[in-house]
Amino acid sequence: MDNKYLKTSDLPLGQQSEYVSRYTPSLLYPIARRSSRVRLGITASDTPFKGMDIWTAYEMSWLDEKGKPCVAVGEFHIPYNSPAIIESKSFKLYLNSFNQTRFNNIREVIKTLESDLSTACGGPVFVQVLPLAQALNKSLGRFPGECLDHLPVQINDYQPNSTLLSIDKPDHIVGESLYSDLLKSNCPVTGQPDWASVYIRYRGRPINREGLLKYIISFREHQDFHENCVERMFMDIQQRCAPHQLTVYARYTRRGGLDINAFRSTDENLPLDIRLVRQ
Repeated sequence: MDNKYLKTSDLPLGQQSEYVSRYTPSLLYPIARRSSRVRLGITASDTPFKGMDIWTAYEMSWLDEKGKPCVAVGEFHIPYNSPAIIESKSFKLYLNSFNQTRFNNIREVIKTLESDLSTACGGPVFVQVLPLAQALNKSLGRFPGECLDHLPVQINDYQPNSTLLSIDKPDHIVGESLYSDLLKSNCPVTGQPDWASVYIRYRGRPINREGLLKYIISFREHQDFHENCVERMFMDIQQRCAPHQLTVYARYTRRGGLDINAFRSTDENLPLDIRLVRQ
């Protein structure tokens, strides 16, 4: 199944690219989810989470039927069980190809986006295109719950280390919402830093907070795609701490006008509709 998707070495990220300004759906480069999930022990028949990847595009534009430019903010929901994700630079190049393309109305833009992205990912992609006046309704916010970042921890690990995770008071059951703004990982192709805030909600035996913060920080020199980092966090917490319910939701800062926000959860709930200050 992975043969129809590109290898990392074939991706446009980090390479000089021609910026095409007329509609070209072939610019989209899908990457199979399977290879990274196999390393985490996740199989398609036994995925321990639900969720989605939410992309926000702040640099969307096209021409109306008279040739006048339109601008908007786009939001794309890619299901967790789609066979593929989309490489970020190819997504940006694809959106740029709308810049000099005429559409009769915004409905045609949305229909085109949903068709192309669903084909590339192999699953149904939901698309919203918000005119700027409507996008203004999404004000800045922050994750709910308690921030871990004030904890006076000693840091020695800058590669993911799941042994930092542990349980306090194993005879207690709690429900907590915790978050940190100190998540950083690196692009697996270019090595550029990817900055994020991560929200962890769980019900189960209390997770040691100092260890959880140290674990989050341990991703600082790790190279992987955003979606894979969140799935690794989910699996490590699940395996080391065994909560009854677990949500891991990371919102990354934008690069090239795009932010990527991966949500994985044991629950059916939708992710928080929130835009953080660094986004």
